[in-house]
Parts: sequence; structure tokens; C-alpha cells
Amino acid sequence: MNPMKSFLALLYGLLFSAQLIASPMAAPPKIAATGHLLMDFHSGKVLAENNARKRLEPASLTKIMTAYTVFKELEAGNISLNDQVLVSKKAWKTPGSRMFIEVGKQVSVDDLIHGMIIASGNDACVALAEHIAGSEEAFAILMNKHAVELGMENTHFANATGLPDPNHYTTPTDILKVTRAIITEFPQFYPLYSTKQFTYNGITQKNRNRLLWRDPSVDGVKTGHTEAAGYCLVASAKRENMRLVSVVMGTNSDEARARESQTLLNFGFRFYQTHRLYDAGETLKTIRVWKGEVENLGLGVEQDLYVTIPRGSYSQLKARVEIGNSVMAPVTEGQQLGSITLEHDGKVIRKVPLVALRGVREGGFFHNIMDSILMMFE
Repeated sequence: MNPMKSFLALLYGLLFSAQLIASPMAAPPKIAATGHLLMDFHSGKVLAENNARKRLEPASLTKIMTAYTVFKELEAGNISLNDQVLVSKKAWKTPGSRMFIEVGKQVSVDDLIHGMIIASGNDACVALAEHIAGSEEAFAILMNKHAVELGMENTHFANATGLPDPNHYTTPTDILKVTRAIITEFPQFYPLYSTKQFTYNGITQKNRNRLLWRDPSVDGVKTGHTEAAGYCLVASAKRENMRLVSVVMGTNSDEARARESQTLLNFGFRFYQTHRLYDAGETLKTIRVWKGEVENLGLGVEQDLYVTIPRGSYSQLKARVEIGNSVMAPVTEGQQLGSITLEHDGKVIRKVPLVALRGVREGGFFHNIMDSILMMFE
């Protein structure tokens, strides 16, 4: 290439880069999948979606809920990691991917969890289900109970594995809900989803999530595949202080699900940024409490408040606090007494309750009389 062409190519590249920086509201990429969703983990902001609420076959994405149910049983103390599970003939014969447990032998719950998450073992899922609930059918009832609690409105599980069944379905939106729940509620188990291989019974199997090898920011979550469902992948990645979760369902190959997931993640990190604005329990506003044992009460948010906005647009973010009428004791901790509204570029993007950070009991008789008089002059 001659010097002039090289210079023009360089100039074009610089102009193109400048255009990207100046265009934070880029259109989401087109994804070759039946349904997809990209969300910021902390703020819940949806950055890209298509058919996100369409009922689809989840294949082994089902095992995200299977794992959540197992973790809940561990949390409740109903089972332990050291429990020895007797492998049934049904578990041993379950078709599809497996960790190669053997009928009549005992396997620890800990090993079965590794086999379920890393090797995607259907045999491990059935063994765990039978250990917890007596049968896979009874375990599916527990799965559906948790789905309702998590607000998974378009989901129904018929088994613990994701093998095809007419009454077994979910949506990208719903499967992302249980994924967020696992990351939030069970940080001690989440690192299993970034484990690249697992050896059991002399057999080593690699994690099927190709992105664990391609992108160091990816640390989960789960692949899935059946002929009817296509190739699916839930991926989670953290870069700096921003975590994104993508769901891709119904692609046409193993490579495609990895490629399309990577495209979504790169888009989100490139064009958006998440800011942690306020901590849970932080006093954002102090108000007067009438006829209470104390006069001043701090208000704040119940959970850490995050917002996801286009990169380079933080200066366009504004917060507005609104407080209701005069506050009278008694006040209970967590009682909503106002709200905080976040605006970006003149548009409301979030409205969050402001709650009492402590309770306030009624004051004494004479104190209340004095406050009644003072209120007449307010």
C-alpha cells in the first residue's frame, strides 16, 4: 500500500473511532438466535433483547434452576455436601450428557454438583433430584415453586435435566432471573461456573462454555443443547465494576452460541457504563418527625442503587428527592416516606422508594403537646 493510502486508512480508522465515542446510543447488534437478552446485573437495565418473553425450550439451561434448588436445600440444612447419594438405575440410564456415575455406587453431593455444573451431567441431576425429593417429578415441583418465588412468569419445569417435554419451557427473561439469583444468593458456589474441567471416575470433561477460554472477563454460566432447542448459552462477564449477563437461545451451532454471546457482551461493555450511586443504609435525606422520641430521621434506599447509562453521559444524570407530607410518629424501619427519581437526558429512568433507616416511637405526652403547637406555625 502506498503512503497516501496508508495515511487515508489511518485517518478513516481515527474518524470511525471518534464516531463510536460520540455515538453512545448505538443500535443493538442483530443476533442470529431465536431469542436473546442482555442485561446489566446490578441495575437490571436491559441493553438488548429479542423474543425475551417468548416461551422456548431451555435444554440444559434448566440446570441453572436445578442448581439453585440444590443450593436452597443446602442453605436450609436439608442436605450437606458430604451426603453420600446412592445412584439409582434411572439416574445411571438418563440419556444425554453425563458425568458417568455408576448404578448402585455412592457419590457425594459435592461431586454431583460439580458433575452437574461443569460436565452438565444429566445423570448427576437425576441423582441429586432423587436424593432431595425422592423422585425427579417431586423435585420438579420444588423447581417450579422457586420459579414462582423468583417471578419467572412464563416458565414451567417438568424435569431436572432439560430433556424435551411439552410442559418444559422458559424464556430468556425468566432464565436470567434465576441466574441473577444464583450470583446474588450463592457467591460461594458461583465460582464453579468458571471451572474449566472436572474429572470423575477417571474421566476428564471440559466445560462446554467456549467463552471461558476466549474472554478472561467471562466467569459463567451454562450451555444447553437439544435438537429442538438449538444451541443455547447464558454467559456472565465482569469488566472493572460492571457485570453483564447475556442469554442466547436457539442458535444453530456450538460456535454460533459463543459468537453471538460474545457480540452481545462486547456491545454492552463498549457502549454502556454502570454507576453505583448510593449504598443501602446511606442517609440521603434527613427529615423532621413530629411527636416522636427523636426529631430527626434519616432516609435512604433499601438496596445499593445502580444505574446503567451510555458511556460518557454521566453529566446528564440528575437525581430528585421527593418527600411526602409531614411525618408523624410512630415510624417503622423500612417504611416508605418518599422517593428518589433519576433522570438522564431529561427522561425519567428510575424511581426508587426512600425509606426510614430506623424506627421512631411516639414521644411523651408533654413533648407531643409542644409538637402540636409547633405544627400550627409550620
